[in-house]
Amino acid sequence: MTTLPPGFLASALGRIKPSPTLAMTQKSRDLKAAGRDVIGLAAGEPDFDTPENIKEAAIAAIRRGETKYTNIEGIPELRAAIAAKFKRENGLTYSPAQCFVAPGGKAIIYNAMMATLNDGDEVVVPAPYWVSYPDIVLLAGGKPVCVETRFEEGFRLTPDALARAITSRTKWLILNQPSNPTGACYTREQLQALTTVLLDHPHVWILTDDMYEHLVFGGFRFHTVAEIEPRLYQRTLTMNGVSKAYAMTGWRIGYCAGAIPLIAAMSKLQSQSATNATSISQWASVEALNGPQDFIPKFQKLFEDRRDLVVSMLNQTSCIECPVPEGAFYVYPSIRKMIGMKTPAGRRIATDEDFATALLEDEGVAVVHGAAFGLSPFFRISYATSNEVLEDACGRIQRFCGNLS
Repeated sequence: MTTLPPGFLASALGRIKPSPTLAMTQKSRDLKAAGRDVIGLAAGEPDFDTPENIKEAAIAAIRRGETKYTNIEGIPELRAAIAAKFKRENGLTYSPAQCFVAPGGKAIIYNAMMATLNDGDEVVVPAPYWVSYPDIVLLAGGKPVCVETRFEEGFRLTPDALARAITSRTKWLILNQPSNPTGACYTREQLQALTTVLLDHPHVWILTDDMYEHLVFGGFRFHTVAEIEPRLYQRTLTMNGVSKAYAMTGWRIGYCAGAIPLIAAMSKLQSQSATNATSISQWASVEALNGPQDFIPKFQKLFEDRRDLVVSMLNQTSCIECPVPEGAFYVYPSIRKMIGMKTPAGRRIATDEDFATALLEDEGVAVVHGAAFGLSPFFRISYATSNEVLEDACGRIQRFCGNLS
C-alpha cells in the first residue's frame, strides 16, 4: 500500500472533515450491498423523477450539439431565465449579468467564500447548519462563528443572537431557509427583525441559501432577505438551484445573483476550477425555470403529507420530541429524554451519535446525528421517500425506543 510522505497533503485539508450526511448515506448503501435490510433516511434527495419536459429539453440540447464549453458564468439563456425567475417569484430585479451558474449550490457557496475570505475573516452560521457551511469557510481560511439556535424558538436565529455574534471581523452571514436540517422558515416579520440588525453593520454581507424555497407547507409564504430589505440588496448574494424543487440533484446546477464585482470574482475563481457547469444540465435548467411549474404544488402536498406522517409517528414515542417544520423535507427531533438510557444489549446512549449508530445496527435505519449539524442532542431524518418506507422506518424507530431502559 502506497503511503504519502509527511507534509505531502495540503494543511488546509486538516481543517475540514468529510460530509457526515454523505458518509452515512454511503454506509447504508454498503450495508444494503452486504445483504442487510437497511432503510436510508440520511440523503437530502427527492425520490421523484425529474419531470419529463426537463429531461426532453436535455435530450433536445444533446441532439442540437449543445455539448461544448459554455461561458464561465453560464449560458445567456439560463442567466436570463434566472433573472426572470427572481423578478417573477421574489420581486427582485437582477440583470442577467448579475446572475451566475455553478455545478451545484455547494459550488456557489465555495466560490463566494474562496473569492472573498482572508485569514481570520468571520462568517456567522446559525446552528444547526447544513454540514458544508463551516468546512467551506475553514477551507477558505475563514473562521465560522456558529450561533446555536433553540428548539423552543423553532431553531430560528434571533436578532439579539445575531447582534452578539457580529464583530469587526465579520464578513458574511449565511442564512438558509427553509432550513436543512430543521425545515425552519422565517416569516416576513422575523426576517425584518434580522435585517434591522444587519443595517447597523454595513461591513457584513449576506448569503441567502434559498434552495428549498418552493418546499413550504400549510400556506407559509416564503420571503428572502433582499426582497424584505432593499437597502441590503447590494451586499446580498441570493442563492438558489434546481436540485430540490425540480428533483434534479444529479444534474448539479446551482445559481445566484448579486453585485457584479462579486460575480466577476466568483467567475475568475471558477475559470481556474470547474470552468463551467455542464452544458446539457444548463439547457435542462432553462426549461425547469421557464417551463410549466404545475408539478411543484403536487410535490409540496406529497412532502407535507410525509412530514405529517413522520412527525405523528415519532411523537408517539415517549423519548422523542419532534417539532413540525414549515418547509424542506427534514425533521430534526430532540432525543434529550433518551440520553443515559440503554439498549437491550447494554449499549448506553450518551450522545446523538450513539443513538444513530445503535439505531442503524439494531433496526437498520440510517439517520444523521445532530452533532454533524452543530447542535445536539438531535437527529435528522430526510422524509424524501415513500409513505410505505417512512411507516416502516418510523415503526422501527418506535420499536427501538420501546426497547430502551
